[in-house]
Amino acid sequence: MPALIQAFLDDASSTYTYIVYEADGGPCAIVDSVLNYDPASGRTDTTQADKVIAFVREHGLHVQWLLETHAHADHLSAAPYLRRTLGGKIAIGESISKVQGVFKNLFNLEPEFRVDGSQFDHLFAPDDIFHIGNLKAQALHVPGHTPADMAYLIDGRLILVGDTLFMPDVGTARCDFPGGDARQLYASMRKLLAFPSDTKLYVCHDYPPEGREAKCQTTVAEQRAGNIHVHDGVDEAAFVEMRTQRDAGLGMPTLLLPAIQVNVRAGNMPPAEENGVTYLKIPLNQL
Repeated sequence: MPALIQAFLDDASSTYTYIVYEADGGPCAIVDSVLNYDPASGRTDTTQADKVIAFVREHGLHVQWLLETHAHADHLSAAPYLRRTLGGKIAIGESISKVQGVFKNLFNLEPEFRVDGSQFDHLFAPDDIFHIGNLKAQALHVPGHTPADMAYLIDGRLILVGDTLFMPDVGTARCDFPGGDARQLYASMRKLLAFPSDTKLYVCHDYPPEGREAKCQTTVAEQRAGNIHVHDGVDEAAFVEMRTQRDAGLGMPTLLLPAIQVNVRAGNMPPAEENGVTYLKIPLNQL
């Protein structure tokens, strides 16, 4: 039986969360969940995650995995909340340790914070095979946007590509975050685009041009024919030049500072201080 997939769009961060499953009543994986966060008030809420919970319960699913494609800079992960409510293992690529090392220094995190990925329940090595019930899945290491980006190949038919590729008329992910590398991203995208032409690709974000509604799914053939940044015929040098110039003009994501502090902890908040309150830090004049 082919994999089924349900998408949930968080309008505030333009993020797609996915539920991947084989059939009602069976195991599932939740990919790139969102915890709502208001930067003006510093308040969180679970509106978006509760939509995911409602679908899981309505279809009698059992959560096996809570997958992250990378440590996101545009939203906070709801994985710990979903794990408490539904169960499942929080998983990410093993290179998250590199990201943790960079941001532990930037945010001067507590000495006890470990940079070995141990905050997560499971770390995938490149090309690791795992299962969602009877569905065979593979963790593909696709660095470039960050050193730890993963894509997830499901049942040989579809790939959750994270922030490597966007819809063809939007292009590709930025590479100017710490540890990002445009040459690595180019290689990662060509790796994904070497899959059969009818392979379905599910993006983590969509930023549609005016007049088009948000979409989450494309194909290898559509990307190779029409991606504005990396269609067939665009070589590495041309892509790196374009990406470098484009990144130089981009602003910082609104939620980068709070999101990274939380997401390198597998979605957990920093330890509360002596007064019982949890705080996020803003490093001044560092980024």
